[in-house]
Amino acid sequence: MSAAGDRLQHTARQAALALPNVSHGRPFTPRLDVYKVAGKVFLIVTDDPDEQIITVKCEPEHARAQERGYATITPGRYLDKRNWISLGPGPGITRRLVTDAVEHSYDLVVESLPQRDRSGAR
Repeated sequence: MSAAGDRLQHTARQAALALPNVSHGRPFTPRLDVYKVAGKVFLIVTDDPDEQIITVKCEPEHARAQERGYATITPGRYLDKRNWISLGPGPGITRRLVTDAVEHSYDLVVESLPQRDRSGAR
């Protein structure tokens, strides 16, 4: 079953908040809910009823494969389009896919942190 926009956003938020040492806020605009680990962004949830998307970090090769495989996965909105993807509601966008994308993004950010900043992250 595909996730509708509000479910997609809710699922992404739940997945992010279940991860260790996650903070979130709206540092850029009231319509962008930004999730960070050790001060680094790994998820943006767009609170625009006309455009219900999430944006996550993704390895470039995997990002291109995701974009080819799903009509509502596009190069990342707001960020580097090579290393970020945006997911919108649509065919094939399931709760599991959203959760995996959020967790993968978190892991990529944690792996890029200096060793001293990784404590407490999974």
